[in-house]
Amino acid sequence: MTMVEVETSADLAGSELPSLAVTLLKGVIYRDGDERLWAALLDLQAQLRDYMKVLDLELVFDEAEGYAFLRSRPDDAETSGSSAGSRPPRLIARRPLSFPVSLLLALLRKKLAEFDAGGGDTRLVLTRDEIVELVRVFLPDSSDDTRFIARIETHINKIVELGFLQRLKTAGPPSYEVRRILKAFVDAQWLAEFDDRLAAYRAQWLAEAGAPGDAEEGEAGSGRSRTDVRTGNP
Repeated sequence: MTMVEVETSADLAGSELPSLAVTLLKGVIYRDGDERLWAALLDLQAQLRDYMKVLDLELVFDEAEGYAFLRSRPDDAETSGSSAGSRPPRLIARRPLSFPVSLLLALLRKKLAEFDAGGGDTRLVLTRDEIVELVRVFLPDSSDDTRFIARIETHINKIVELGFLQRLKTAGPPSYEVRRILKAFVDAQWLAEFDDRLAAYRAQWLAEAGAPGDAEEGEAGSGRSRTDVRTGNP
């Protein structure tokens, strides 16, 4: 008699969980990036949450927006007042962003909120020049426009590296899609305080620009925002 083999849910979990975990440790899983992996994530998200707790990580999963990623669970010192020495080492590093990058992220998040309020397409695509103009009105005038644009391009490249912008392959001017995962890092409460934060960013930029040396030196020094993100992709 021929035996029919049936794959059970336990078998599926055993085969897919390691693949999901490794992929998430490397970066973000997008619904439009790998449909098979996304389907596995939908089926196994509860098991995956338990699986990652062992590594002191939590799963951030937004089915509506179509992304999932890992982040460190709140530190013991933040939740129970315990000493920093009792916390396990972080698997996902955090690092502060420069003020120009933080400013640009805030402006992109505000643009995304305005775009969503208008309805229509779900993909916000901006050209390099449109992004430059978003920033220009908030920063000191520059007599060297070419140098100014080059500096903004450096910040754009950083945001691409972080995973909040995706560079598109187009025949025209450089274009970028604002990834919706930005909403998970700049939330509605943060956005509600946008004007106050924007004023603080601009004041810091002016202070750095007026200090000895140029603004780039200020960015590389101690002037930093309080925004922390994981190393690499979000």
